Amino acid sequence: MSLNATELGATKVTRTSDTEVEATRLFDAPPHLVWRAWTTPELFQRWWVPASLGAPMHVRQLDVRVGGGYRIEFDGEGGQVWAFFGKYLEVVPNQRIVWTNEESEDGPISTVTFEERDGKTLLTFHERHPSKEALDANIGGSEGLPEQFAQLAELLGEMG
Repeated sequence: MSLNATELGATKVTRTSDTEVEATRLFDAPPHLVWRAWTTPELFQRWWVPASLGAPMHVRQLDVRVGGGYRIEFDGEGGQVWAFFGKYLEVVPNQRIVWTNEESEDGPISTVTFEERDGKTLLTFHERHPSKEALDANIGGSEGLPEQFAQLAELLGEMG
């Protein structure tokens, strides 16, 4: 998939197969800044959860290195906490991160890539689920990606 500069700021979410979903967006920031926003707990916490969800998010761990782990918690109603966690399988600074989603046995393998495009970053987020049923059950999470990426773009603007 290829984007050009006229599509700056447009998030495209596509179900690419029965088990895979992909989102792309061209950000007006170089890869090292997008990487920093993705790998620094204080920055990641500011954009990852869609604001419209209304659930406070807490980054408990974000150890972005091969074998490192992450744990993200959301406050739910009545004191309920939803946790998302896993480990990093591949980390190439400013280029690529691959991680597991271990909060359920049907968790996907997620990959994000940061491709430099004339001082901007083409970000591609890809999830591969173990089955069609697993993707069907979790496809709702992909619906929040445009809002999340808009929040990331706003943060990148602040980072300058």
